[in-house]
Amino acid sequence: MITLLVAAIGKKKKETCSDYQVTIKGAQQNFFVDVKDITKLLTAASGGSIKGQHVSDIKMRKLEELLEDNEWIQDAELWFDNKNVLNVIVTEREPVARIFTTAGNTYYIDSTVKRMSLSDKMSARVPVFTNFPEKKVWTPNDSALMQDVKLVAQFVQHNEFWNSQVAQLDIINCGFNCWQFEMVPVVGNHTVRLGNAENLEEKFSRLFTFYKQVLSKSGFDKYPVLDVQYKGQVIGLKEKPIGKVDSVLLRKNVEKLLLQSREAQNDSAGIINAPRVIAFDTTTNNTNPVPVKTNNPPKPRAVMMKKN
Repeated sequence: MITLLVAAIGKKKKETCSDYQVTIKGAQQNFFVDVKDITKLLTAASGGSIKGQHVSDIKMRKLEELLEDNEWIQDAELWFDNKNVLNVIVTEREPVARIFTTAGNTYYIDSTVKRMSLSDKMSARVPVFTNFPEKKVWTPNDSALMQDVKLVAQFVQHNEFWNSQVAQLDIINCGFNCWQFEMVPVVGNHTVRLGNAENLEEKFSRLFTFYKQVLSKSGFDKYPVLDVQYKGQVIGLKEKPIGKVDSVLLRKNVEKLLLQSREAQNDSAGIINAPRVIAFDTTTNNTNPVPVKTNNPPKPRAVMMKKN
């Protein structure tokens, strides 16, 4: 048995590569790298054509490392089958978001938040983020922001409706090491304040309810700003508040709104002429906006829900 094993190993070393086969894998199969790219890399690393070279002369581990150095390749595996055919399996990196920095530079990131340059072969259809800080040296806070970008991008990308509705997401600097997201939709002349990357499913669910029960009747351009970052509500702003709201005027506006709400129930075409700030309670099926008092705009206070 030992003699046969030694003989088989010796024969294998003398055999030559009969051919090679390249397979590219990817969840979306964007193919930012193709077979020609892989063949070119292998040929350069082997000093010539792989076909015809001795099997023992082909350093497969070295070739794998060379392929993985390519920014668009996540993993590479090489092996010979019984017919001395070199099998090359390449897993392509999948972009999840496209980033535009404050300096005007742009690149993709994948699920590991690795940055990748744009490709001449294809443009990926992924969520677009703008206003990302441009820095030569990244800090832990920058990495945390990139992780939040990945979370938002993956949520949008995996939801059919929001993947079609989200045109871009702007990164807003709200203070020291504080970043929030604003969504610009495809349909509707408004922006949506999402806050941070927490509770994305709940925020987008409230926004979808607001779209369906309010904006579908009043029009998607009714409120320039929608805010969903506060739990259990959607806040619509007709304009940016410029100062303290007079309590007497606010009370009159509330009374007027309630009167209009009652009239609108009897008028299928009635549209409520809401005050400057309104909130939509998504914990009930109330399609009429509920006024919210504000002491120090623009940051609205949460609405306390009545106990049953």
